[in-house]
Amino acid sequence: MYEFNVSRVKEACVAWIRDFFKRNGSDCNAIIGISGGKDSSVVAALCVEALGKDRVVGVLMPCGEQSDIDMAKCLVEHLGIRSVEVNIKNTVDALLAEIEEVTELTSQTRINLPPRVRMTTLYAISQSMNGRVANTCNLSEDWVGYSTRYGDAAGDFSPLANLTVTEVKQIGMELGLPDRLVEKTPSDGLCGKTDEDNLGFTYAMLDRYIREGICEDVKTKNRIDELHKRNKFKLELMPCFKMTDKEA
Repeated sequence: MYEFNVSRVKEACVAWIRDFFKRNGSDCNAIIGISGGKDSSVVAALCVEALGKDRVVGVLMPCGEQSDIDMAKCLVEHLGIRSVEVNIKNTVDALLAEIEEVTELTSQTRINLPPRVRMTTLYAISQSMNGRVANTCNLSEDWVGYSTRYGDAAGDFSPLANLTVTEVKQIGMELGLPDRLVEKTPSDGLCGKTDEDNLGFTYAMLDRYIREGICEDVKTKNRIDELHKRNKFKLELMPCFKMTDKEA
């Protein structure tokens, strides 16, 4: 039976973040894209505990009107961190218009472009504010490829990459984050559906399968396995041609 010691894992994660910054920029700031959901909230709170609130910068990036931006502002106020807001809509619209001049856009292209523009924004701010960009993906999302390559899947350090959704929520409560942030229904904010709607199963089912290898619904198990296999490339280094002595 898998057991999760939330207090011990939280403390270990805080220590890991401190160590990362000691080795990769002892005077650098943590730059975090803030959506108001559990993942960015937990990462921000962990960074505050590890580095102090003066070294954590939250970046709010609505694409036009964002109905739940008050959640992101709630987190910033709760943690007392610095924040900036950059609306990416004009950039996204301009780029889509230029691409439409040369090819027909798919619906998935339209969904994936904003996360990639957001990551470009985070790195521009990070470079200008002596920062390191936090990745906010969790193990459950990564397991089934529920992220945008070179978008939210990018970053310089990843505190939650080995933690399931269930575990991230527990850490959020351990950190004293408001319930409304920890329990906010996961959604990419782009396609109008929740994560679980898109995936076709709940995170609770996925998390149990990841940690215990148990999934009583065969159809769901097969879908999880297929998504995991199909999306593993997102977690791997880019394949590179290796020149041998013979070619040289």
